[in-house]
Amino acid sequence: MKGKACLVVRATVPEADRKAFDKWYQDEHLGDALKTFGAERAWRCWSKNDPAVHCAYYLFPSVAKAEAVQQFPGTRRLVADFDATWQGRVTRTREVLEYAQALDP
Repeated sequence: MKGKACLVVRATVPEADRKAFDKWYQDEHLGDALKTFGAERAWRCWSKNDPAVHCAYYLFPSVAKAEAVQQFPGTRRLVADFDATWQGRVTRTREVLEYAQALDP
C-alpha cells in the first residue's frame, strides 16, 4: 500500500436528512464519484461516536492523483450535484491521507 492515498470526504448530516442521505449516497453518489475520480476503490462509513458524521473514502495509487481529482471538471459536477441535492443542510470537508503503514493478519 506504500505510496497510495485516500481522499476522505467527511460530511455532517442533520438527523432529519440521514435516511435520505444514506440512500442517495448508496444508490447514486458513491458509484458516480468512484467512476468520475477513477479511484481504485470507494467505501463509506457512518460514525458510531457521532451519528451525524458520514465519511466516504476513495483510494488512489498516489497522493498526486488523490489531490488532482479535486480539480477535475467531473468533480465540479459532483460538487454541484451535492450542493443542489442538499441545499446547504449537509456540510463537508475533504482531506487527502497518505498511507503510512498497513498490516494484514
